[in-house]
Amino acid sequence: MLLLVVVLTLVATRDWFQLGWVVLLAVAGLPGVFAARHALAATLSRYAEAVVVGLAAGSVAADTAADTLGAGAAATAATAGAAGAAAGFGAQAVLPYLMVPVLGAALRRRGREGLALLGVAAAALLLGGLVGDPLRPVTEPAYLAAGLLWLVVGAVVTLAADPVRQLMQPLEPTPQPYAEATRLLTQLRSVARSLPGATLDPGGISEHLLEELRSVAPAQRAAVLSASGGGRLGVLAQTGAERVDWETTIDADSALADAWASQQPHTANRSQARSHHGGASALVVPLVAGVRTIGLVILESDAANAYPKDVVDAVTGVTGPAALRLEAALLFDDVRSLATNEERQRLAREIHDGVAQELVMVGYGIDNALATLPEEATETAEDLRTLRGEVTRVITELRLSLFELRSEVDRQGGLAAAIAEYARTIGTSAGLRVHFTFDESTARLPAATEAELLRIAQEAITNARKHAGAANLWVTCEVDPPYAQIEISDDGKGIDGGRPDGHYGLAIMAERAERIRGRLEISPRHPSGTTVAVVLGTPSRRDSVRDSVSAPEGE
Repeated sequence: MLLLVVVLTLVATRDWFQLGWVVLLAVAGLPGVFAARHALAATLSRYAEAVVVGLAAGSVAADTAADTLGAGAAATAATAGAAGAAAGFGAQAVLPYLMVPVLGAALRRRGREGLALLGVAAAALLLGGLVGDPLRPVTEPAYLAAGLLWLVVGAVVTLAADPVRQLMQPLEPTPQPYAEATRLLTQLRSVARSLPGATLDPGGISEHLLEELRSVAPAQRAAVLSASGGGRLGVLAQTGAERVDWETTIDADSALADAWASQQPHTANRSQARSHHGGASALVVPLVAGVRTIGLVILESDAANAYPKDVVDAVTGVTGPAALRLEAALLFDDVRSLATNEERQRLAREIHDGVAQELVMVGYGIDNALATLPEEATETAEDLRTLRGEVTRVITELRLSLFELRSEVDRQGGLAAAIAEYARTIGTSAGLRVHFTFDESTARLPAATEAELLRIAQEAITNARKHAGAANLWVTCEVDPPYAQIEISDDGKGIDGGRPDGHYGLAIMAERAERIRGRLEISPRHPSGTTVAVVLGTPSRRDSVRDSVSAPEGE
């Protein structure tokens, strides 16, 4: 724009001294170029440009008009009119530069500043048009028209900047959720296959992270925690001579809450465990993926001041890349849980609306046939009653299957509550006396792990109901993340006694246990019956509730 003003000024005046205004414009515009992020300097630069443009337009207009008057032999009316038109042409040589400060304000969404700049430029145009000899440009209509024209153009630029910016933005495509989900899941499958060990297991990734941290920071106790709902944290993995009852709330006044909220490492001179006594050095490092905190790493040492700045920097150098891996694993767990739950709900709806309703109609048909059967057809009536009983049994089995499909772990109630509800319902329908023993920590397991443990418990309870011929059922649930043990015992005939559990149900339980890195244990119960247990992790050294509290048979 400066080059354009130079050319137009020379064409209009042929006076090199008028280029001094161009130099002033360049000087006035320098702060807006080199200090564009400085609000005050950039703003003052734009106001200075507006003032110089107005004064320069008056000066160039006067010079152009004077040249026209000097070229005339006599001051005639025609000469005066030509001088007025020349004044308008001279103003037009400088006024295009007015768009530079106005557009600068518009691009920064400063509409009020743009209008103020136009007001300042108008005042400068009037002031510059009052100076001139022998002609004052402000008295010439051509000069006033030229100034008004560029002021209107500047107002249009200022007011239309936002609508034009919105029109220039590309239209967002219509969302295609299923197509997008298919694309993302396909990418996820490809990425998962290329991962080391082809695993997206949060527990495995957390244990590997703790192994890496052993070489960079001293720690007698360490753990990886992630959000598990209800304002609490779940323990994904931990190491140490004995497991620790970690503080799992993130709304308390603690280093855990500070690290979670600030996304910065925090050190403390006390343990972050509820049950640990004595002084300790603690380091809490947030696992941040993008802008979201997904978990915490806790390191504790019995030595004082065990985590200086260089150790903290080394730890954060390890946890930074691990945060992205853990977030991918947690997201994969969420996606898998959503897909599994949706499929279970779909199967439940189809069974309820399809096979179950048809069996009910078959039952009604048998009842109608019994009602219209002649009295002497006693043998046929007995067969129909037997058939009716079998249909009733199948309908009951279907209803229990629907209940199993729809059962989920409530993030507020917990795993023990979900297992208890299922065992109580199944026990009532089968006439079993159910005995419960629960030892559940306030910490939570990952949602996907809890769901798998619930399905294993459901399968074991269902097998006991169908095949054991038992009178009592013992359900033991011990959860102390990352450790958990679910045990289902009955006093039936046992697997060795010909109990037809089948290998398919046992294989499914074993696969589920392996998926969460647990182990399935099936053993005979003394004096009779079977015990099915799934164990996740290793127990703490403290006595289990089962060593001190037990439910005697028949109680």
